[in-house]
Amino acid sequence: EVRLVESGGGSVQPGGSLKLTCTFSGDTFNQDIGWYRQAPGTECDLISLISPDGSTQYAAPVKGRFTISQDNVKNTVYLEMNNLRPEDTAVYYCAAEVGLGRYILASECPGGFGYWGQGTQVTVSS
Repeated sequence: EVRLVESGGGSVQPGGSLKLTCTFSGDTFNQDIGWYRQAPGTECDLISLISPDGSTQYAAPVKGRFTISQDNVKNTVYLEMNNLRPEDTAVYYCAAEVGLGRYILASECPGGFGYWGQGTQVTVSS
């Protein structure tokens, strides 16, 4: 079984930066690992993923501001978030699944597919 644990959330002012960490264990062979977020009253959106070959994808609202990366030695995926905006406020989850890009959104996080972490809160406010 795959287990994922997120960390690194917190509160930051607009324009600030945070780096989220997703540490995973278990067999993630051939699985994409991605980051979702959900704000109150909204759907659960896929914002970025990294594939086993190292290719990355980003949703339009975060492209150019967020960077996803993976350390295969540490079994960790990072999400570096720069120039944060109040609308980035949400609970952020990491998830693993084969073909994760099929699941662009879900009604709620965690979604009914793949493996999920417990989530970490990010608040952007002045």
